[in-house]
Amino acid sequence: MRQTALALLLALSLAACKSNKIETRATEEAQPIGLASTIEMGNAKAAGQLVSGFHGIEDNAWRWTERQFAVTLAAPAKATQNGGVLKLRVSVPPVTIEKLKSITLTAAINGTDLAPETYSQPGQMVYQRDVLASLLTADKVTVNFRLDKAIPPGGGDLRELGIIVVSAALEAK
Repeated sequence: MRQTALALLLALSLAACKSNKIETRATEEAQPIGLASTIEMGNAKAAGQLVSGFHGIEDNAWRWTERQFAVTLAAPAKATQNGGVLKLRVSVPPVTIEKLKSITLTAAINGTDLAPETYSQPGQMVYQRDVLASLLTADKVTVNFRLDKAIPPGGGDLRELGIIVVSAALEAK
C-alpha cells in the first residue's frame, strides 16, 4: 500500500513537471525572439524589424525611406492597459524641401491612422504620437508609415527618397 501511494505520488509529480514544461514552452514561443521596442537604423541587427521601404544604412547611423515604409516593434510592457508612445526620429534634408516644398508623414497601426505631421523646413524632428491601448494588444506591432510624396529616382540615384530615419521606438506611457 505504501509503495502504491509512493508510486502514485511520483507519477503525479512527474505529470505536474511535464505540464509546467509545456506551459513554459508555450509562453516562450509566444514571445518574439530578439524583437526590440526601440531600434536604431545604424544597427544592422535591426534590419529584421524593417518590414519594407527602407534603403541601406548610411554613415553607420541612418536610412533613407521610400514614400511608404513599415517597421515591426515589440509592444512595451503594460501597453495593453496604458497605451504607448510612438517615436520616430527623422531628418528632413534640405534637398527634400527644395524639391517638394513640404512633406507630410502619417503612421498607421492596425489600420488606424495616427495624426499626420507636415514638415516644411529641413532639420531633425521627432514624430511622436500617443497610441491607444486597444491598438497594442499583441506582443508585436507593425507600424505603417506613409509620406504624401517623395523624390522620384533620378540624377544617378535609382532610389525613391522620402525622409531620413534615425530610430523608431514604441514606449510605455
